[in-house]
Amino acid sequence: MGRPGPKAPVTAPRMDFSGLPERGWERVIAFAEEYLRVPTGEGAREPFRLRDWQVDIVRRLFPAGDVRPREGLLSLPRGNGKTGLAAVLAAYALFADDVEGAQVLVVASDERQAGLVYRAVRRMIELDPRLEEQAQVFADRIYLPNTDSELRALPADVGALQGWNPSLMIVDELHVVTDDVWEAVTTSAGKRRTSLTLAISTPSDSSESVMWRLVELGRSGKDPGFVFVEYGAPEGCAIDDEDAWAVANPALGDFLHADALRSLLPPKTRESAFRRYRLGQWVGTNDQWLPFGMLDGLTVGREVDSRSEVVLAFDGSASGDSTALIGCTLEPKPHLFVVGLWEAPKNDPRWRVPRSEVDAAVDAAFGRYNVVELAADPWGWRSEIESWAKRHGEKRVMEWNTAAAQRMAPATDRLYQMIGTRSVTLDDNPRLVEHLYNAVAKPTPMGDLVSKDKKGSKRKIDAAVAAIVANDRVAWHLNNKKKRKAISW
Repeated sequence: MGRPGPKAPVTAPRMDFSGLPERGWERVIAFAEEYLRVPTGEGAREPFRLRDWQVDIVRRLFPAGDVRPREGLLSLPRGNGKTGLAAVLAAYALFADDVEGAQVLVVASDERQAGLVYRAVRRMIELDPRLEEQAQVFADRIYLPNTDSELRALPADVGALQGWNPSLMIVDELHVVTDDVWEAVTTSAGKRRTSLTLAISTPSDSSESVMWRLVELGRSGKDPGFVFVEYGAPEGCAIDDEDAWAVANPALGDFLHADALRSLLPPKTRESAFRRYRLGQWVGTNDQWLPFGMLDGLTVGREVDSRSEVVLAFDGSASGDSTALIGCTLEPKPHLFVVGLWEAPKNDPRWRVPRSEVDAAVDAAFGRYNVVELAADPWGWRSEIESWAKRHGEKRVMEWNTAAAQRMAPATDRLYQMIGTRSVTLDDNPRLVEHLYNAVAKPTPMGDLVSKDKKGSKRKIDAAVAAIVANDRVAWHLNNKKKRKAISW
């Protein structure tokens, strides 16, 4: 099938689907089970059996009767069979949806991507003689003469999307589709009594995208004609939390295997990519302070020498939030490292910061390193800071209010610029990296501050705040050392 040249005429009579249920989701399921086989991969050539979670999606997209949604978006991680599901829906719409002159269009970022679903449908037809004798298969389309229906694979190009009248349009990988293309897609649809435009995608890397706007619409529930199905790991989950993997990946333990995901964990894959593509998370939906990937190449496995001059910075919590003690070497290219980081165990609302452990860690740091200064946010820890000043010297322990925008904003900008110019290195502690990426930018008249993505978020940023303070104080000490040398000379 699909060979160039003239096609043999279709001589078989029109297929009779009267034995299937009435038009609707049950008809889709029955058609798939009776006529379709898995085209490739695990279970290839076996009858296509939609899983319960896939049936739930089909039920929403193809309700019984003629009242159907016009648009839908399915957001889910890679590896969960979105190509197979799209192929089932495309094959059903081509053969059995009781539409004369059906037009089924598969749109993707390029012809290769669009061809994935096309080839899956073509293979399904090859595997069933009843379907095969109905179809003429060309390089770029499948045509059914008996119903004047066709399926085409199209690139996401405005020119290529003009002049169609689709009964079903599947947009694959919406996250790379531009506004112009989406407008061309939606304006070409809706000319029939019933038609569906369905986008299937992993999350985008930006909130400035068509997909994010549709996600916001879907989450709001304001449009009853828009079906939104989203699979994603819980916010704030650890990247290696396999319970969270199961929430995000409905096929996990079925045709998606946990060991395959483990093999992709950082450092083999960037954390941002793993969260987007494997956990279905929106890592760029807020005004993220550091774009994901900005820290690539800055993490090193350095052991800070005990004789090194360092500045310590402390950002504490009074209850269930995290508490961080970060060090920074006093050198032209500073190195930020985790001295201590205390975070609540998973699902433990009674957890409180172990103040005695924090106190001991501060003492241990003063004993291990040549500590020039400890800058500590006083909120909730004033008595401990006073105690540290008494034990380690009032000239070496200072309060540094992270809520003071006139001080914090320039410090925030300083670390951002140093990361951008690769003028700083980081401990290879994944929690430090995660806290830095969790921070979002909050504009103020003095400049950007960092904050959580929302109040009560589980995405912690305390290590990022402490890193900003430590880096700023190192810069102050380096500048003042230079000034003192110039004056003495």
